[in-house]
Amino acid sequence: MQIATTPVQEPPSEPTRDGLPPMPPGPPHEELHFAAQSPMRELVSGAGQGLVLPFAVTATLAGLGAAPSQTILAGLAAAAAGAVAAGLGSALAARDAAARYQLERAREEEESHLYPDRERWEVAAILHRYGVRGQVLRQAVEAIASDRRRWVDFMMRFELDLSEPDPGRAARSATILAVAQVVAGMLPVLPYAMIGGSAALGWSAAATFAALAALGGLRAQSEDLPPLRGAVQALALGAAAAVAAWVLAATLG
Repeated sequence: MQIATTPVQEPPSEPTRDGLPPMPPGPPHEELHFAAQSPMRELVSGAGQGLVLPFAVTATLAGLGAAPSQTILAGLAAAAAGAVAAGLGSALAARDAAARYQLERAREEEESHLYPDRERWEVAAILHRYGVRGQVLRQAVEAIASDRRRWVDFMMRFELDLSEPDPGRAARSATILAVAQVVAGMLPVLPYAMIGGSAALGWSAAATFAALAALGGLRAQSEDLPPLRGAVQALALGAAAAVAAWVLAATLG
């Protein structure tokens, strides 16, 4: 006895877009690692930087026998100064990057009008490095150069290695770095306000170096490096800063 079976129908293929077929199945197209996103990386980096200076200042003053109130005020001042410097530095760097991008884009647009043959040759040279040859190369060059905006976009990305900056990046980056630095900078100061006495230095060092190790590991992980390596580097940075501050204060004192 034969059992009738219903033939399985293949799902209709997805429509193509300008001749480009749908993306085949595979791993996620977007990387979603915890610390790989730009705001998270900035937060981790800012917190790591914010720990070092306040710890070095407070440890030096405590070691020299300064009053607890002086140690706390100096640590908070160092945290605030670091936050302001990091925020302003990030904002200025983002502004300079945006200005450079606009300047280079205007230059590329001008050259595409004044020297179109030379600019087409540069497109061909870039594609040639990727193995495009013959008639396919000529067709690709004409396709890219047929649209002025696409042409300039191509040259900005593949000739100059420049991507258009995010308009809101300057303010966002400055805010994240400043907040991360000032919050992290309070950690080395808290033991002097909550515990006091000679034990405060030990608690401050333990909290600071534990946070540095954790942040260093996160930062290394975001860059696909071994977390242990990042933790060791962060600890070495913190130790070097503390020793340098101690030696300078002891010498001048």
